[in-house]
Amino acid sequence: MDGSWRALEKLCSEGVVKGIGVGVNEWQVCHESLRQRDFDCFLLAGRYTLLEQDALEGFLPLCEERGVTLIAGGGFNSGILATGAVPGAKYNYTPAPSDILERVSRIETVCREYDVPLPAAALQFVVAHPVIRSFCAGTRTVSQLEQNLDWFRRPILAEFWEALKRKGLLAENAPVPKAEEPMEMTVH
Repeated sequence: MDGSWRALEKLCSEGVVKGIGVGVNEWQVCHESLRQRDFDCFLLAGRYTLLEQDALEGFLPLCEERGVTLIAGGGFNSGILATGAVPGAKYNYTPAPSDILERVSRIETVCREYDVPLPAAALQFVVAHPVIRSFCAGTRTVSQLEQNLDWFRRPILAEFWEALKRKGLLAENAPVPKAEEPMEMTVH
């Protein structure tokens, strides 16, 4: 904060750069950084997902209060929210532990009840938060990109999100997509 921050702030004040951000996969690092300095954006990978909403308890409200943009990555938590609770499913780049497999299985049950593909719910949930302005899906092929776009466009009823909250699978204060509002997307 005392070294590189000063250099970046100087570059920003001179108009050399338009904004200053931090990219990590720990929301706590972003939160502490924002408490200490004025950042414009953060790239946060895998820490605000269907499985992880702890960032709602301080970091995301502070972003909202200070007008900070969040770029979300890793909406599938390294794969498990795309594959489901299957043998070998990855969570945080390693085999998913039993408690995560069980939680994903419970989410999948609700998905089946409402005919919602798990990956569609995972992607749409992340971008429903008002500070998340961009999403990095990590696609490797054109077909993966097209599949992700289809999942973003998939209509999901409000009742689905309510069921996840009722069953304790989503934080009560988690913003969810509005069924009546179509997803707006720009592909880069």
